Amino acid sequence: MGEIRPVGRPAYGEADFAHSPLLVFYEVTRACNLLCVHCRADAQRKAHPLELGNSDARQLIAQLTTFPRPPLLVLTGGDPIKRNDIFDLVRYASQKGLEVAMTPSATPLVTGEVIERLKEEGLHRFAVSLDGADAGTHDGFRRVPGSFARTLAIIEKAIEVGLPVQINTTIAQHNVEQMERIAELLERYDIVLWSVFFLVPTGRGLAGERLSGEQIEGVFGRLMAESRRRKFAIKTTEAPHYRRFMIQQRKDRPQMPAAPSRFVGTNDGKGVMFVSHIGEIYPSGFLPVECGRFPKDSVVEAYQNSSLFKSLRDPDQLRGKCGVCDYRSICGGSRARSFAMSGDPLAAEPDCTYVPSGVISQI
Repeated sequence: MGEIRPVGRPAYGEADFAHSPLLVFYEVTRACNLLCVHCRADAQRKAHPLELGNSDARQLIAQLTTFPRPPLLVLTGGDPIKRNDIFDLVRYASQKGLEVAMTPSATPLVTGEVIERLKEEGLHRFAVSLDGADAGTHDGFRRVPGSFARTLAIIEKAIEVGLPVQINTTIAQHNVEQMERIAELLERYDIVLWSVFFLVPTGRGLAGERLSGEQIEGVFGRLMAESRRRKFAIKTTEAPHYRRFMIQQRKDRPQMPAAPSRFVGTNDGKGVMFVSHIGEIYPSGFLPVECGRFPKDSVVEAYQNSSLFKSLRDPDQLRGKCGVCDYRSICGGSRARSFAMSGDPLAAEPDCTYVPSGVISQI
């Protein structure tokens, strides 16, 4: 819901998604020193031998600038800090006019000096994962003792040097009852965004950690309440049915003030593109269906003309109850979760409890 406004540029709208992604995630490496329970990337200790080198990485960054609307570039992994040329890539992307964010792992590699240098090279946003309100919960999920304390120290340092900080939290069975406590903890810091991720069982993402549809509806209500209490913005990732939930709440209670709304309705392949460490082009990191491979294939061509990308942007291509849902254009369900659970990226969202009127009429 709403809009993201890249600095100095007009806001993205739905029409832009046909030709340009809002967000491009570039997995610069799968090397990482953490072994997190939910890891999409199934990260490894060392880089893949076919990982895109500096020349190809620069070529990819340059190609992103040829989209009609150049995207926000998110350098992710693995752990981006494990790449020896990461400062060069940040500097190059910034010099090419792209806004650059990064999602590092909370390891000893993220020193104060590293954070300061990333800011100097042109990094626009630092995104750090926090998956519990206390060390026991967070460290258990990350499988590294001390990760919680290190994460808080990284947040403090990034804010100190003037880097806008985003917090990413995976809500699952291990921490669903801590959600308000996590929000209270984040209130101590001057963060700009809390992104709440709903588990997609890919990589090491465990299906047993996934919330039920009923639990998710309850979390939606709690998130809406938190959005009115907190000074930072709140968004969901892989839970587009939160948009449907908010609209329903306003319809049922018209006296309720509107929740803050800043984000356009992105979805896997709709305003979003992912490029893997070896150049695979996916609709998102959680929907690993190859639609081309860079540098052989153009990322612009893949996003604009791949049959899967085009289908994902057409709500009339959705199947099951999503295909007849009156909210399909603004929600569309998590295409990644549908693929993970059924093998069909256009199937109905498995974790949505809403029954569309079109389904009711067929009963």
